[in-house]
Amino acid sequence: MPLVILGVVAHSSAQQKAPNLALKDIHGKTFKLSDLRGHVVLVNFWATWCVPCRTEIPDLIKKQRQYRRRGLRIIGITYPPQQLSQVRRFVRAVKVNYPIALGWQATKQVFTTSETLPLTVIIDRRGNISGIIEGVMYEDEFERQVKPLLTRAAIITERGQ
Repeated sequence: MPLVILGVVAHSSAQQKAPNLALKDIHGKTFKLSDLRGHVVLVNFWATWCVPCRTEIPDLIKKQRQYRRRGLRIIGITYPPQQLSQVRRFVRAVKVNYPIALGWQATKQVFTTSETLPLTVIIDRRGNISGIIEGVMYEDEFERQVKPLLTRAAIITERGQ
């Protein structure tokens, strides 16, 4: 039964609240997705063995650097099977500038039943899932789905709301 509900979240995610996941990063530090409320969050599911994922990560690194001041926060969650040592080596080699957590299939299924990798969940500053991008997130998708949230976040923050 929960999988049916999760399937609905993936397809009609406009105002669904993001789950309050507690994640452990690759350095052992625990953080909660809810700690990032007030920011635009991209939860990116990926794997070191996934060629499109490896291709997308340098662009995510660039976007995190470019849009961090405007409220963008990216979280990478690995998709199993993954070995911690292998993930750490990859993260160091490409100089990932955002937190990486080891995930399980159940972690991804909280958002969607899709098996596609990479997969990016877009969460607005109020903690609502505003979209899910299956496959590599291309520039036009970022411009259309993410950038408007960053603009609104900046305006709302300036007004002190």
